[in-house]
Parts: sequence; C-alpha cells; structure tokens
Amino acid sequence: MSHQVSIWRAAQLLGVARGVLQQQVRDGTLVLNDGWVSTDVLLRLYPDAKLEESGLLERVSQIRDEAFGKRVRERMLPSQEVLAQRLFAQSQELADVRKHLQRYHELVVALQQGIRQQLNQHPGAASWLALEQQITHGLAKVLATESVDLLEVMDDMLKVMTAEVTVRPSGHQFAVEGRANLLQAGLHAGLKLNYGCGNGSCGMCKVRVIAGEVAKIQHFDYPLSEAEKNQGYTLMCCHTAASSELTLELLETSDPLDIPEQLIASQVRAITRLAPNTLLLHLQTPRSHRLRFLAGQSVQLGWTQVGHEDVSTSYPVASCPCDERNLLFFITRNEADSFAQRLFAGDIKQGATVTVLGPSGEFVLSEGHRPLVFAACDAGFGPVKSLIEHAMSLDAAPSLTLFWLATRSDGHFYSNQCRAWSEALDQFEYELITHPDAALGAWQMAQAMRADLFDIDCDFYLAGPTEFVMTLHDELRASGVAEAQISSLVL
Repeated sequence: MSHQVSIWRAAQLLGVARGVLQQQVRDGTLVLNDGWVSTDVLLRLYPDAKLEESGLLERVSQIRDEAFGKRVRERMLPSQEVLAQRLFAQSQELADVRKHLQRYHELVVALQQGIRQQLNQHPGAASWLALEQQITHGLAKVLATESVDLLEVMDDMLKVMTAEVTVRPSGHQFAVEGRANLLQAGLHAGLKLNYGCGNGSCGMCKVRVIAGEVAKIQHFDYPLSEAEKNQGYTLMCCHTAASSELTLELLETSDPLDIPEQLIASQVRAITRLAPNTLLLHLQTPRSHRLRFLAGQSVQLGWTQVGHEDVSTSYPVASCPCDERNLLFFITRNEADSFAQRLFAGDIKQGATVTVLGPSGEFVLSEGHRPLVFAACDAGFGPVKSLIEHAMSLDAAPSLTLFWLATRSDGHFYSNQCRAWSEALDQFEYELITHPDAALGAWQMAQAMRADLFDIDCDFYLAGPTEFVMTLHDELRASGVAEAQISSLVL
C-alpha cells in the first residue's frame, strides 16, 4: 500500500533538494494529491535512489557507536522526554491502526461465514460461490507477506528523530533536529522570523500552536496571559516540538523595512588575513542581544578608543542570518575607509568592542522557486556569500550558480568555500573569472553565462563596483532577462 508524504519529507527521504522536487511538480513529472506525494511515485521517479546513503541510516548507526558520545547524541536526537512523547504518539497511532485492522478482519470473516451459510442452503448459487471465492482470495492476498516499503519505514523513523513544522499562513516548513528550540530550527532553515532576545525575556518570538504539541526546554520570564495560554500561544526560543508534526501560526518578515534598526556592542572574535589586502573580520554579539537581519543586508561598524579618532564604515554582512550571533565581514584595504585603515594598522584587535548599527539595504532574496544566479566582483562576494548560504538553508531553488570576478591582486580570496559548496551540493556550480577591468570582466562573465545557462528564467543577484554591476545588468537585459528578475548592490 502506498504511503503519503509531504514534499519536504520526500526531499529528506531521497536526499535531494526540495527545490528539485518542486520544479518537477511545476513540470508535471511529479503529481501531488492534495499536497502529498506517494512513495510509489517517488520510487518510480528515483528507481536508483540509494536510501541507505541519504544520511538517516548512517546517523542512526553513528548514534549506536559509543565513540561519538554525548555530543553526537545531542545533535542527532531530541531529549529523552521529547523522544518519549514522540514514541508514545506513534505507539498510540499504531495501536489505533491495529484496532481498526482487527475489526475489519473480524467483519470480513463474519461476512465470509454468512456467505458459506447461504452456500450450504443454496449449493447451486453461482453468485454466492463467486463472492465467497473473492473474499477468500482477497484475505489470502492481504495476509500474505509483502516486501517492506523502505521509504515508509524511514519516514516513521524520521518522525521520531526530527519533527516537521509547518508555518501558517505562509506554508513554509522546517525540521527540528536534536535539542534545538523552534526559533533556532526556523532560523537555520532560512525563515524570516520575528524575535528579539532569544532567551525568553522579550516575547517577540511568541507564536500560536495550531496543531501538535510543544515541550518547554528553557525557563522564560516573559508573562503569557491566561487568554494567550488558552489560545495556544508559546515562545519559540524556549520550546521545541514534542510531536513529530507541528503547525504554528506566525507572521514572517516580508520586507527589509519590517526589521527595526538595532545598535549592538559586539566583540572582535578573530581577524584573519585571507590575502595581502583582504581581512576576514569575525564579530560576536551578546547572547541576549543578537542582530536580526536578512541575508544580503549591510550594517555600520564603529570603533572608539581613547587617543584615536572615532571611525565607522558600512559593510555588507558576509554570513547567514541563521547564525545571528556570529557576524562575518570581508574588509579590503582602502585609503578612503577609516575603519579598514585602523583594522589593517592593528589598532582594532581581538577582544575589542565594535558597535554594529543596522541592518540596512534591500539586496535580499525574493520569494520564488526559480534557479538562482549570483554574480560578484571582488569584495562583492561578501553579500553574495550571505545570500547563497541563506538560499541553501531555504533549500527551495532548483539550482545555485556563482560567477565571481577578481580584478585585484588578492584574487578569489575565499575560493576554498566555493569548492566546498560544490563538493557538498549537487545543485551548486561556480566559475571563477579574472580580469583587471571590472566592466570588461563583467562582459566576459555575461558571455560565460550565455554559454552555461540554457534558460533566462532565473533570478540574478549582482554585487560589486558600479561599472561591473551596470555592464552586467545591461548585458542581461539585452539577453531578455526581465528587470524584476535582477537585483543589484553597488559597493
């Protein structure tokens, strides 16, 4: 018997990107039934799917290995209390199924006995004889041993290990793994959630539970009213999913302007020299005051010290919003940039306090399921990196392609990251281009895009100096790409 699963769960079971399955739905090769897909259809589309390599069975075997210890168990499995609740819910479901099956079996046997009584009274009744044979053969077929649907087995196992959360009214879905709270899991999945302190004090992450159960995993001071409790409201930062399926009602950020300006005193965690004229600055915010921003946005970094002039410069964040405490920035040597001058001079050191003011900018991912193409020039790779990591968290795009132009002697200072993405993700590709002139390099990049991309129905994101962005933008428009499908950030 076919088993019905959601697109989100199907992607987990097969080990493919959700965007790939959604593209097949739009193409008509994958047919949904009221939003669900059967495992029979999945296996017909992916007959060579190596389910044992999808990661689930491997993770289970790792958990059994004592050498991985407590750290692995906490990352892969929920707490004992939550695990017990999910197992109990599945046991209840199994008990209900067994009860119904037993009653159906008893009903069919009673019908069979009644038919045989009719045959004893009317031995020549062909219709009664045919009906009795149909029931006998049907029972034999149902009770016969059949091969197990491995996808169904893995789906049941996933329901214990990870919870599937559906957000209303957007319909977005995300997984809750290990001992993560709902807020952490949603942010790691790329959702634009509303939150503040992250420790249960402000109440900004308050949501309503529509279906399923949650479990409290952290103390919180925010006072929920009795009316809110009765309506099912809870705090995402202090609760996790207790049931294998959970539905929450909440409003997600739809516009960069919805995020308020924040002023945070962060600490310099590390300064890494990537190339002679490029530094990677790692800032960390306090646990109680995290930066809420969207991938691709910028912030103002400021530094003050007695005996030095105050300096501040705006930089795009080069990290994903899913880790809102750890902020990364690519800083290039620039005589006109006072903050960069202090950083390269060694005045700003590890442990120093740097203020973060923001976020600002509208260079963010748009809603949709088209393939994504990113084009960066030099330090324009910073905001593009943030967008790519956010897109990977969303797992909604059928493919991700990066073109990166280097015009400076530092070259592609973070190419190892591109290589790592390519090796880890089948749907990610990249091309590194070198040219001393940004405009001519953009034209060369446009030719490479025409050679590699067979469909202009993509969303394009361009980041770099003015001459790079304008040249590439004009080339894309001349190729037939709609203006609405191009987003640009001039640095």
